[in-house]
Amino acid sequence: MSVEMSKPVPRPGILDIASYVPGKEHAPGVARVYKLSSNETPLGASPKAIEACKAAADNLGRYPDGQSVELREAIATVHGLNPANILCGNGSDELLGLLCHVYLGAGDEGIITEHGFLVYKIQIMGAGATPVVVKEKDHTVDVDAILAAVTEKTKIVFIANPGNPTGTYVPVSEIRRLQAGLPKHVVLVLDAAYAEYVRRNDYEAGIEVVSSNANVVMTRTFSKAYGLAALRVGWMYAPAEIVDAVNRVRGPFNLNAAAIAAGAAAIRDQAFVQQAVSFNQMWVETLTQALEAIGLKVTPSVANFVLIHFPDIDGKRAADADELLTSRGYILRAVRSYGFSNALRMSIGPEEANRGVIAALSEFMGRKV
Repeated sequence: MSVEMSKPVPRPGILDIASYVPGKEHAPGVARVYKLSSNETPLGASPKAIEACKAAADNLGRYPDGQSVELREAIATVHGLNPANILCGNGSDELLGLLCHVYLGAGDEGIITEHGFLVYKIQIMGAGATPVVVKEKDHTVDVDAILAAVTEKTKIVFIANPGNPTGTYVPVSEIRRLQAGLPKHVVLVLDAAYAEYVRRNDYEAGIEVVSSNANVVMTRTFSKAYGLAALRVGWMYAPAEIVDAVNRVRGPFNLNAAAIAAGAAAIRDQAFVQQAVSFNQMWVETLTQALEAIGLKVTPSVANFVLIHFPDIDGKRAADADELLTSRGYILRAVRSYGFSNALRMSIGPEEANRGVIAALSEFMGRKV
């Protein structure tokens, strides 16, 4: 005899998922707050993207283009791709979830790395599968560790390249070695959310690897270098069969009209993006040098943030620094949930915020700037 339930109950495993917690935004009692916790660009969006977003308001009574044709064609033109291999999403987060929905089920496994983006684990578990966490090496994805973790249950592998919150990256030669070592039915997802910021000769976001293989997907976002975080615009480049499969479960109007128009205008304005990248590169170098000079350790970063490690000394730990910085209006990201109990991640902010953090941490460490 079946037992009647008194209320709806989620399927097994859902309530075991730890909800994603965004970076904090507020510092009560502080007049001027600098949010440096979410890796947003201090330069904001291209004026051309803002203009396109405003123009979209003239047609709010109509559904957006369900195929995001204008955006896909703009992306294809800038990157030299076939629009048919591009799929746009409500941020890259939606696409990561759809990939899990399509390729994972009960009894399957998805491989992630110990400091990888928390959304991977959430989406793997949400699909009813089991996340398998492998160690990183020097805060960097370890290809050999991933290959050693593959079993007959493995169906998907997620890599953030560059990594978040580490800012480290894997050379394209290692990505190719990883793909070659995976079974052909395993989907390799290269999350290149910070690719625009990387200036290394041995780095490749994933376009070349996707183009030459049937089991690789690259995801990208407009929330970072393009400054469209509020609109939630992401895209993926994938083999036609994977695009077709994901399209079958994608919502029919998953991008709104403002997001499509602003995204297309933003990616066409590459001059503005280069300004943002140059500003970022200068400040990553400046912050790293300044923070190391006052006795802090910084993981080398190619992204738009730095991971700052604090001494294991009473009064000098990350929590103590976070309290001081917040009291002065500088909000950084605690990263305990990413496996760093004594570190803070700092997004590159406007010049006055960057200099303010340097000054505050210099005082905190008892050093002169």
